[in-house]
Amino acid sequence: SINPCIFCCNLSLVDICFTSTTISKMLVNIKTQSKVITYGGCITQMYFFLLFAGLDDFLLTVMAYDRFVAICHPLHYTIIMNPRLCVLLVFVSWIISALYSLLQSLMVLRLSFCTDLEIPHFICELHEMIQLACSDTFLNNMVMYFGVGLLGGGPLAGILYSYSKIVSSICGISSAQGKYKAFSTCASHLSVVSLFYCTSLGVYLSSAATHSSHSSAIASVMYTVVTPMLNPVIYRMKT
Repeated sequence: SINPCIFCCNLSLVDICFTSTTISKMLVNIKTQSKVITYGGCITQMYFFLLFAGLDDFLLTVMAYDRFVAICHPLHYTIIMNPRLCVLLVFVSWIISALYSLLQSLMVLRLSFCTDLEIPHFICELHEMIQLACSDTFLNNMVMYFGVGLLGGGPLAGILYSYSKIVSSICGISSAQGKYKAFSTCASHLSVVSLFYCTSLGVYLSSAATHSSHSSAIASVMYTVVTPMLNPVIYRMKT
């Protein structure tokens, strides 16, 4: 089917851009032995970081829905998941992610910062930027937590719902071969989803437990570098 190909191509593109957003500047810093970044450069990096992180989340949710339709409604798959709907789902994911990252970037632009700040991270992350502001950050924190809850919790709830229906459908299959075939169609996606959410949650739980920006930065390497790098490997092994 062409539908998973559309989603996988977009996911691969997003993973490349997501990694490039963070790693390119880090490599320049290592090469030049300079860790300086301009204010404009920091805002730009933060915008694209939020854009591609959000896209990763939305595309994984769309792919979970695709697997749900393929396993729970196989006879109607080509009708429900027609190319027009697939393109629309991808397009909406791009639009929502772009608007969300633009909103957060504009919210940061309204803040006042002292000169010569040191960001205890290897990227300009939204949370770190808000913490370094000299002006009142109450509204920024509210928008940030609301956005994370809505755009992070919403897709996760959709993925969990899809897989609950998938598991229920697989359990209803009588033959062991049928169960294996059904499970194998979503094994790659399930691996990528687990990797994405486990590393992301691990970063924030570890930073909340230790209150150390250094340990948080080290843990962030997992979902900004390792996870996007492993996604193509996982799907290639399945293919």
